[in-house]
Amino acid sequence: RARPSPARGAMMPEEETAGFLERFRAQTHSKFQHLLDRSSPHTLYRWLSFLGLLTLYLVRVYYADAYYIVTYGLGIYLLNNLIGFLSPQIDPDDGEGPVLPTRDSDEFRPFTRRLPEFQFWYGSMKAVFTALSMTIVGGILGIDVPVFWPILLLYWLVLFFSVMRKQIMHMWRYKYVPFNFGKPRPAAAAAPKDRK
Repeated sequence: RARPSPARGAMMPEEETAGFLERFRAQTHSKFQHLLDRSSPHTLYRWLSFLGLLTLYLVRVYYADAYYIVTYGLGIYLLNNLIGFLSPQIDPDDGEGPVLPTRDSDEFRPFTRRLPEFQFWYGSMKAVFTALSMTIVGGILGIDVPVFWPILLLYWLVLFFSVMRKQIMHMWRYKYVPFNFGKPRPAAAAAPKDRK
């Protein structure tokens, strides 16, 4: 017997599955974005969650006594994020666009980061979560590249101190501080006196 053709507007099973998966992905993305938006003003709790996840990762690596290549890659990525966080959006060495004030008589311009704090946190969280996932999958599949970890640690420390030295010299040269604490704040306007 011939199969009856589907009614007009009826979806085939493949189209239903694709539509369901697309709706599920969109709803999940929307909920995740909502959580990110709600976490934005809670800086301390976000960074504490990052430290907790990083501690979990480091404990995993310590007890597994493996995955040093993954840890080295994570360290390089986090160092790159840190440099982006400490750097101005427009580099004064380029000479393009507005520059940072170098004298007291220059107009005040707020420090604009190349990598904003929220993006720094979010990128770092994704990196640690990815590294943790790699160690778990590597543990299940038995994949690890054996390396002599003190060499990687020494190389990372040399890289860290040389890059930070260069960044601190850049800060001194252009007289900027990428943090808010310790900076003078404009005095509040004096309240007008009440008339009687």
